[in-house]
Amino acid sequence: MRKRIGTLGEVMMRFSTPGHERFIQARNYDAEFGGSEANVGVSLAYWHQDVSLISALPANDMGRAALRFLKTAGIDTSYIDTQEGRMGLYFLENGAMQRSSKIIYDRFDSVFSHHDGQNMDWDQVFKGVDWFHWSGITPAVSAKAASLCLKVLQAAKRNGVMVSGDINYRRNLWRYGKSPLDIMPELIAHSQVIIAGLTDLANCMDIHESDFAYACEKAKALCPSIQLVATTERDSLSASHNKLKGTLWTEERLIQSKTYDMPNIVDRIGGGDAFMAGLIYGLMHRNKEQALEFAVAASVLKHSVPGDANFVSVEEVDQLVKGENVGRLLR
Repeated sequence: MRKRIGTLGEVMMRFSTPGHERFIQARNYDAEFGGSEANVGVSLAYWHQDVSLISALPANDMGRAALRFLKTAGIDTSYIDTQEGRMGLYFLENGAMQRSSKIIYDRFDSVFSHHDGQNMDWDQVFKGVDWFHWSGITPAVSAKAASLCLKVLQAAKRNGVMVSGDINYRRNLWRYGKSPLDIMPELIAHSQVIIAGLTDLANCMDIHESDFAYACEKAKALCPSIQLVATTERDSLSASHNKLKGTLWTEERLIQSKTYDMPNIVDRIGGGDAFMAGLIYGLMHRNKEQALEFAVAASVLKHSVPGDANFVSVEEVDQLVKGENVGRLLR
């Protein structure tokens, strides 16, 4: 059954060095579009869900190219504004073996950072929407983006929409005079499902615990709307070889996924977004245990796909959950 999902976030242009070249070596870059919330939306659209993105893009050829990419990926772009200004950029150097990947952001003063959504009829935007997703990246971009995020979450709540938030603490993005603790607790309080590790909970909710379950209980006490908290645990043997598993906290118990071995990683960017998309899809269509397994398997497969977006099918994810894909599955 198709569901309607809304997202909010910035779409950026990604420039990657070819293969595993370092920035200092590169003479050309591979260009494509991406962004955390857009990546989530693209996965869900690829899984035959109806997805819309609230955003802003520059009124130039780069903005039009980004709109074309989103439309081709199945995203409804009706709520994407176009304005004079610049597109946010990021540069990726893919690591290998014991050398980590590097990312350089260049997104200051982007069109999205100035978007206030004043001309939007939010109740109309959320008419018929089943689920809304946001991430902690958006309120970190600018004061206007944080205000927009709150405005959208308030509209989602007013319209009875289920809300998920990937807390996704990014220290280097908070540059406009506010700290995550000034902004994030109010946003999290509008969410029923969150993805957050211990570092995210410490920096965005001032919860300093070493036990995940206890930290989740504290988060629930601070924000009673929270129903589920998910996280992943990555064992990085090298930049090219990781292991991944997931945990889902409910008020009744902790649910653990299988552990997956990923020995030949192609591109790990977007792995967290693939997990988020898989969790949303699973919770809308399956039980909690199945939702977690689907989310982790979707994230694992993203590591085999170059680029930001996760173009793998529901059938491929289900095959991996069942252990039918080629590769090693640790139980």
